[in-house]
Amino acid sequence: MNQNGMQYISIKRLPGLLCAWLFPFAALYAQVDTTTYHQLSGVEVVGKVRPSVTRESTPLQVMDKAGIERLGVQDLSEAVKRFSGVTVQDYGGIGGLKTVSVRSLGAKHTAVSYDGVTVTDAQSGQVDISRFSLDNVDMISLSIGQADDIFQTARMYASAGALNIKTSQPVFTDRSCHLKAQVKAGSFGLVNPYLRYEQKLGKCLVATGQVDWLRADGRYPFVIQNEQKEESGKRINSDIQTLRTELNLFSDLGKGGELNLKGYYFDSERGLPGSVILYNDYAKERLWDKNYFVQGYYKKQFESNFSLQVQGKYNYSWNKYVDFNNNYTEGKQEDRHTQREYYISAGGLYTPIEHLSFSLTTDFSVNTLKNNLPACPFPTRYTSLSVLAAQYKDNRLTTTVSILNTFIAEKVKTGDKPSDRKRLSPSVSASWRVLPEQNLRIRASFKDIFRVPTFNDMYYLRIGNTNLKPERATQYNIGMTWGDSPSSALSYLNLSVDGYYNRVRDKIVALPTLYIWKMMNMGEVAISGIDANLSAEISCFDFVSFLLQGNYTWQKAIDITNESAKNYRDQIPYTPRHAGSASLSIQNKWLNVSYLLSCAGDRYSLPQNIKENRIDRYIEQTISVNKEFSLCNFKLRLQGEVLNVGNINYEIIKYYPMPGRSYRILVSCYF
Repeated sequence: MNQNGMQYISIKRLPGLLCAWLFPFAALYAQVDTTTYHQLSGVEVVGKVRPSVTRESTPLQVMDKAGIERLGVQDLSEAVKRFSGVTVQDYGGIGGLKTVSVRSLGAKHTAVSYDGVTVTDAQSGQVDISRFSLDNVDMISLSIGQADDIFQTARMYASAGALNIKTSQPVFTDRSCHLKAQVKAGSFGLVNPYLRYEQKLGKCLVATGQVDWLRADGRYPFVIQNEQKEESGKRINSDIQTLRTELNLFSDLGKGGELNLKGYYFDSERGLPGSVILYNDYAKERLWDKNYFVQGYYKKQFESNFSLQVQGKYNYSWNKYVDFNNNYTEGKQEDRHTQREYYISAGGLYTPIEHLSFSLTTDFSVNTLKNNLPACPFPTRYTSLSVLAAQYKDNRLTTTVSILNTFIAEKVKTGDKPSDRKRLSPSVSASWRVLPEQNLRIRASFKDIFRVPTFNDMYYLRIGNTNLKPERATQYNIGMTWGDSPSSALSYLNLSVDGYYNRVRDKIVALPTLYIWKMMNMGEVAISGIDANLSAEISCFDFVSFLLQGNYTWQKAIDITNESAKNYRDQIPYTPRHAGSASLSIQNKWLNVSYLLSCAGDRYSLPQNIKENRIDRYIEQTISVNKEFSLCNFKLRLQGEVLNVGNINYEIIKYYPMPGRSYRILVSCYF
């Protein structure tokens, strides 16, 4: 598939809330006429559609499995770093927390979707993407603002940006089962075996199962500038061990629709090495995580112009944090947190005439939290989200309008609870093809969205504040996209440039009060920037092709909260003015080679932009080589990588040094 969108054919009010949630679908379903169906014979077509990045009315970036393998990327966070406008907060090493922030709005404004269902954390509000493996991923995409796909869950409308992870669905041709066995190994004690089995259980049912285990000691050497002294050493207490399993059932019920079920389990134990502080190498904190969820997806085409989809999920998340220190009475501090979520979404898509579509989707969820901290209020949050969207789409014009209604109520067993929250959030976008014969488009979009305070913001020990208002974010974007296939040698050439302005009001920050720190709505941030993306494929002869990709982001994200403050109009923490990445991939019949480069300018670890808070710029380079062999009845893939080729000492988070030069190999067999 090319990047112009061509298709691959590869073969004190829960009852009231529930009524509000169900009513739109009763009305919508009543409009659907019954139809007599006649079964037609035909052939089975299994395919995948890659969205067109040049046609979208809001910025969209996509990396499919072919691109992932061609670049030699082996980690989800490494792939996400290739997108423009994205900051991946990385605390260093294999086991470090990794979160995604889009255009400096913060990780809590970014939704992460796993096979169409969002991954949530009501306690902290941010998702650690290191929990997910890239080995079974078919496509990842990043949308900023409101995506053109109007047939999504309401939760996907309730975010400033969304990272979508789509896992692989097997395709069977001449056999009814497949087996993939793989092992990765590398520096700092990395060992990661992976096994995936796919079975065709009948004409309309397919099952897959996979398991992977990872361990590493994480003891990488580092050199860091600590105040006026250069300090070197090895990271300690940075080991990690994880187990991840996943089961899937895919069923095609013919006239009955499509039903998919997924079960996921993740278990990890890791050390928290902490920051590198001068003359203090103490690090004995440990973290245990257990997470499992089951989710289902059902879609039915009632007739040529109406579709219905329903999704549901149950999620259980438990973690334990232990700090071993003689300062505590029992020699340690142990915190345990348990979250549960019950979630359901239902939506309908109606196309009354060609080019015009309407969708109505409603989500309902219940989130709970309990822990062993003093005076835990044991909160429960009830959330109802309903979105109505309309879209006109022809060969030259795409226009999308949506309105999201949010209603949130909470209850607690002890203490105060916040007032109910209600809000309408509109969005609008448009893309216009300027000339009929040229794929040059201009696009513009607007979105108003907000972030509800997390359980930690409102209830954490004595600093929580139940009177917090949601953070409000306003997004504006205007841009240009162009794509073409100029010649047989230049398979495609795509270019996009977007300018944007974001404004965040009522930003939630921790501020000192008379005796203690308290969460307050005191922040205001103005964010302006430019994102540019370029991709091209050049074919030479019949056996060599070059894939070139690059992106650049300029960003001015300044604090405008208080004119008398020392940090007024200073760049907000961990946001470089300049950042970008580039990659060159050479594919031929002998050996495939990829070169990747990532760079970021100076940043600051604290709000005040002074020398003491500055984090120096860096450039990181990776070289990867791979080769695939077809042997008898199986395929063998070999890959080797050198990461941080220049052995550069750098930090993404202040005092958390990143690894220097390291090595990684992969051996994969597919039967």
